[in-house]
Amino acid sequence: MLPAALVIAITVAALPTAAEAQSYRCVGKDGKKYYGQSVPPQCAGLPVEVMNAQGVVVKRIDAQATADERAKKEAEEVDRKKREAQSKDEGRRDRALMATYTSEKDVQDARARALEGNRRQVAESEARIAALKKRRAAPGENVAGIDIELKAQEGLLASKKKEAEAINARYEDDRKRYVELSRKGK
Repeated sequence: MLPAALVIAITVAALPTAAEAQSYRCVGKDGKKYYGQSVPPQCAGLPVEVMNAQGVVVKRIDAQATADERAKKEAEEVDRKKREAQSKDEGRRDRALMATYTSEKDVQDARARALEGNRRQVAESEARIAALKKRRAAPGENVAGIDIELKAQEGLLASKKKEAEAINARYEDDRKRYVELSRKGK
């Protein structure tokens, strides 16, 4: 027989190993709980809990996701990142808007300045079109060359008119957002 002191020493030496021991637990597909020193075969593909020697859950391991579940989770993550980037970009635009204008009138003045340049270009285009039509009616003119230039000027005029609509829309959006942000800030 071993002396009692030696038995106690061996037992004490083994205690840290027992305290560090882990066991695994899961609820099987049949609803029963399964335990083991390694993941029980009945737990394959199911959520598993890792427990310490005292039976306290120290970690949870999610079930292995199917390909569809992984794809869905990845898509959700991509959407989350996109929303986060969009929110960050919106915040940056809001700060820039508030730094650019000091009042709603500033937005209206900026719109007027942007439209003034556009109006001048529209007027120039309209004058050029009128002059080209006059030249076209005159005898001995190169009608084919005038028609080409006339089409180009009409295209430019249409483009400038669309540009005016875009300017109005952009500044109207800025004005509305400025008013909204100003009210939030008060």
